[in-house]
This record gives sequence, C-alpha cells and structure tokens, in this order.
Amino acid sequence: MLLGQLLHRYGIDNVIFERKDRDYILARIRAGVLEQGTVGLLEEVGVAERLHHDGLIHHGIELAFGGARHRIDMTQATGKTVTVYGQTEVTRDLMDARIKAGLTTVYDAGNVSLHDFGSDQPRVRYVKDGTTHEVACDFIAGCDGFHGVSRQSVRPDALKIFERIYPFGWLGLLSETPPVSPELIYNNHERGFALCSMRSAHRSRYYLQCKLDDHVDNWPDDKFWDELKLRLDQEAVDHLVTGPSIEKSIAPLRSFVAEPMRFGRLFLAGDAAHIVPPTGAKGLNLAASDVHYLSTALREFYAEKSPAGIDDYSRRALSRVWKAERFSWWMTSMLHRFPDTDEFSSRIQIAELNYLIESDAAKMSLSENYVGLPY
Repeated sequence: MLLGQLLHRYGIDNVIFERKDRDYILARIRAGVLEQGTVGLLEEVGVAERLHHDGLIHHGIELAFGGARHRIDMTQATGKTVTVYGQTEVTRDLMDARIKAGLTTVYDAGNVSLHDFGSDQPRVRYVKDGTTHEVACDFIAGCDGFHGVSRQSVRPDALKIFERIYPFGWLGLLSETPPVSPELIYNNHERGFALCSMRSAHRSRYYLQCKLDDHVDNWPDDKFWDELKLRLDQEAVDHLVTGPSIEKSIAPLRSFVAEPMRFGRLFLAGDAAHIVPPTGAKGLNLAASDVHYLSTALREFYAEKSPAGIDDYSRRALSRVWKAERFSWWMTSMLHRFPDTDEFSSRIQIAELNYLIESDAAKMSLSENYVGLPY
C-alpha cells in the first residue's frame, strides 16, 4: 500500500493484488512502533494526519532487570523519536488514500502466479470470482510476506537463505486498559522476557516469552496477568491495570534473510525477503525502507531512463536489512532466557545491561538503531 501511494505520487501506474479482503486485513493485530523515517514516508504520501493526531511520541524506552527500571533517553542521544501508532491504523490510512485516489486494488485475488519476470514483459495471473485474469506489466513488486507467492516463484538455486529459529515464542495480549508506563518496558527476568507496550493511551499490548509449542488455550487471562506480574518490577505491578483480553496470540521468533532481493523484473520487499524477531521493533520499518529504495529506483527508471537504481536496489536494501537483523538479534539475545542459559550466560546478560545504562556510548548505539538508521 505504501509503495503504491509513492508510485502514484511519482505518476507511475500500479495495481495491487491482495489475497484477503479489506475486513480481514484490518482485523489483524500487528506492530506499532514507527521510526522517524517511516513517519516521513507516510507524510510524503499525505496519510499522516491521523497518525499525528492519535500517535504517541516516545523519546525513550525502559530496560528492566534485577527488580529495577532504567530509562534510555533516545532523543537526548540522537535528537530523534519514535511514534507508537498501530500497523492496522497505518494500513487503514493507506487503504483510504488509495480509494480516494481511485487506484486499483484487487481483493480476494486467488491462485496468484507470476510469469516471465526474467524478461521485459512479466505477467501476473490470478482468479477472481471464478474467472482467471492476467495483467501484463513492467515490474512486479513482491510485498506479499514470508508465505507469499513471490519468493516461492524464484528458482531455489537463485536464492541464498540465512535463517535462525529461536527456541521460544511471544505470547501477546491486547487489552482495553491504560498502559502501565508512558514508554515501552523491556524486561529481562529469570522467568523469561516480558514487554509492556501499547497501541494508544487507552489500549495496551503485553508480551510474555513462552515455549515454542505453547498454545493460547493454556493461557486464560488471569494466568497471563499473574505471570506478567511475576516478571515486572514492583512499581510496574502497582500501576498495572488488568482487564479482559481483546486478542491473544503466540508468535514464533526467527531471523531470516533471502538474498538477493531482485530477480529480473521481480523485486522482493518486506517480509517476503526478510524477517526479524520483534524485539527491536524493526519488521514494519524495514519494509518501509525497502519501499523507499524501490520507489526511488522505479522513479529513476521512468523519469531518467536509467536502470542504475533498480540494479542497485538489492545491495542498498540488504545493507540496511543486515544492520537491523544484527540489532534485533542482539536485543533478543540480551533479554531472553534460552534453554541453555546457565549462570554464566545470565551474568553476561546482566553485565551487558549494566554497561548499557552506565555508558553514554552504549546508550547512543542502542538509541540510533532503535530510532532507525538513515536510508
């Protein structure tokens, strides 16, 4: 949706094919921390009005360990902020803008297949209402996620895959309750990681590290709240407002990169090309930076008749992707309990956290990665 709005702004026609319908998409609960660069792109395409009205500006995060909380002032370190505004709301704003612009989105597109993207006349074939359709185009952008058809259409021998599967998941609970703290709290605890997050001033999102094979049915609301309290510091427990869950889910954690991100006239972007564990709040923001690189490359191709941007797309995108992969892996490793975590490993984690809160250089490093590296 963001790529479509950017291309439209540059005068480049585009069609979006979506496997599900609008209501299904807007019912999904996703990320909520936007880097300044992502906000800038949304401003560029004119969909930031609700974001600026409803979004929460955060100047820092809190790290909790050893029963105490320590604030990292990211704005002091970098001059930048992040904005908490749900990905569902970003999607809604982009959908509405696309409708207003009269642009074509094909919802409920089934059996989508990609053809001839190694030539200069690629085609997209799909089924809608029982009828097969085919669209000829100049380029195909695979923004269809980890399980989408785009990466699966590439010959396996043309891809190099890098992957790490983490031996735990995140159990997430969404509730119509005020956040326990005005900023996110990342908790390192002997019982496992916990995160106190939010979607608005009256809607909270909490996460607990859980077993990879766990199931939400094992976690009634009371059990979730009780476990969360065991992992939080006393001040947070005292301020925690509990309530019935709106949504609960378990997400596995993985680091994944597919190289390259271009195959002839097919480009991969976002989760189709890479996955990061959510600890660093990078997934949505990496997709936005991919879109920035791709949209400017396509604008250069059409406006200047130059293939330089599209030829360099994969290299530029992957350079930023791997930095975000490193940061997300580092945050995950520092804050979670692994099956092989022993006393030595635990002391190393605490030493790392103590170094972070005591060193201006370490705070700067964490902050500049968290608010988002430059494009």
